Amino acid sequence: MKNILSIAGSDPSGGAGIQADLKAIAANGGYGMCVITALTAQNTQGVSAVQAIDGDFVLAQLESVSADIQIDAIKIGMLANAEVIRAVSSWLDTVDAPVVLDPVMVATSGDRLLEDESALDSLLDRACVITPNLLELASLLREAAATQWPQVLEQAQRLAAKHDVLVLAKGGHLAGDLCPDALVSSTGVLAEFSSPRHQTKNTHGTGCTLSSALATIYATDGDWIQALEKSKAYLVRAIGAADQLTVGSGHGPVNHFVDFFSEADPMQEWWQQIDGLRGSIDGLEFITQLSDGTLASADFEYYLSQDAFYLQRYAQVLAEASALAPDLEAQRFWASSASAILEGELQLHRSYLAEGTANPSAITLNYVNHLAASKQSYGELIAAILPCYWLYQDIGKRLAAANHDQHPFEKWLSTYASEEFDLATEQAINMVRMAWKQSDGALRERMRVAFVRSSEHELAFFDQARQNRVEFSTV
Repeated sequence: MKNILSIAGSDPSGGAGIQADLKAIAANGGYGMCVITALTAQNTQGVSAVQAIDGDFVLAQLESVSADIQIDAIKIGMLANAEVIRAVSSWLDTVDAPVVLDPVMVATSGDRLLEDESALDSLLDRACVITPNLLELASLLREAAATQWPQVLEQAQRLAAKHDVLVLAKGGHLAGDLCPDALVSSTGVLAEFSSPRHQTKNTHGTGCTLSSALATIYATDGDWIQALEKSKAYLVRAIGAADQLTVGSGHGPVNHFVDFFSEADPMQEWWQQIDGLRGSIDGLEFITQLSDGTLASADFEYYLSQDAFYLQRYAQVLAEASALAPDLEAQRFWASSASAILEGELQLHRSYLAEGTANPSAITLNYVNHLAASKQSYGELIAAILPCYWLYQDIGKRLAAANHDQHPFEKWLSTYASEEFDLATEQAINMVRMAWKQSDGALRERMRVAFVRSSEHELAFFDQARQNRVEFSTV
């Protein structure tokens, strides 16, 4: 176990600063130590007061720790003023350990946490990696904040060249459904990792958490790129589980111990429950022939005709989910999903179909009737809706691997293996997860059953072209 020293301010609400650092260090297998540079009066709604620690006392803390304990990595956060910065700078000359500098200038709430930003210049050359957010990156360069990811990368490269340091460029504050991060040197991007944006307001302390995890993992692995990949994955999990906590009424903390004390994810349990069913879908004649392009056009058209009927009813169900949704974000998501089906998928289906389509089969009617019967509650309804996202995404990934420009079903296959559909599926999963967390035991069980039943209907739905062919041949 590596010894990691955090030099930062205190957050009495526990979400950021020293408190977040120590949690992130422990969660990633390090032994955490701390030197406090400032006291703050803050909670999830903001910072109301800051009291810097005397520079001499900060130095005394640092010297006391390093005189007795081997330090394997250092994370530096809030330093409050020039006096504290000078104390830390002079002490760094006496130790040999990698330094991750998180130039804390402005809190997530917008409160300023550093009196003189120019005082930080003396520390930048001493760091191995600097981890500024968008505003801090711009401030260190004395220019306006970037609004597009390429501009962020360009600013990071200039800062890296100026101080001969690696810069962690972070795009979490940009608009969009993805959160990109990149490790940038003076020559350009060394590695870039993106993740879907979690729909939560609870992101207090994300910068502290990421930089502390980065220092801890690097101390063990000795590779900055691997350390970034692992620490970002950890932060994504911690943000994803943030809503399991009930801390304050503002921007709450991430769930630092997601890998230890977090509730079991019901979505993964549901997914494992239908593992055999998913294997059965993969083995269907319809799926294997669709993949290799040998599926008879009559079978494909029959499937599409049934899917076109299903999608019309499915769009109505999505609209009903929007009407039942408890918050504006969910209302907009389900409504936009219904609109996308009517304006996009149905048009694509009809482009393949000749005039006149088959009547709805018993299998199709059973599926839409199941969805209609699930409208007793919002949670049950969206659990029934989910397989039409999740299973299609799962199957679409494998079908996409076989897709090519001359594939007879190329256009259709690409619809369900796109970045947009991935993001929509992730949002749908998260919304079902949130509804499950807010439900009692009886409703949770009804949600699980609705999900499994819809998955069973999906299996029958994919196989119905073969069944129709067999029945027709025996008439």
